[in-house]
Amino acid sequence: MLLYYISISLAIFANTFYYILQKITPGNANPVISLAVTYFSAMITCLVILPFYPNNGEGLIDSFKRLNWSSILLGVAIVGLEMGFLLAFRSGWNISTAGIFANVIVAILLIPVGLLFFKEQLKPINIAGIILCISGLFLMSRK
Repeated sequence: MLLYYISISLAIFANTFYYILQKITPGNANPVISLAVTYFSAMITCLVILPFYPNNGEGLIDSFKRLNWSSILLGVAIVGLEMGFLLAFRSGWNISTAGIFANVIVAILLIPVGLLFFKEQLKPINIAGIILCISGLFLMSRK
């Protein structure tokens, strides 16, 4: 249960800094170069923390063998995500609303994916939350 709370706390903490750092990336910096430096620092970070992550006695080569195509496409998706927010902030989106707007729409788009491919179920309370989220999007989009 501890991992349950620690993992979501890490995601929240990192996501908060993600938006702040995206917003303060210089507007005149080449976005592709900016992302290349970002991912280089991410690779270095991964290499630094790798020895501290349990590998269950498995070697590095075995760890790579367990990967599939999803890791490669995840990299492509992450570049799209990063580029999208970087350009959204440069085009005038507010830091206080861009993340909410995008994440609510993503959550709504993932509902059928969860239902059809992962056999998840929606409870009435979930449906009420979805309705509130859609209402929030409507309210946020009003000028």
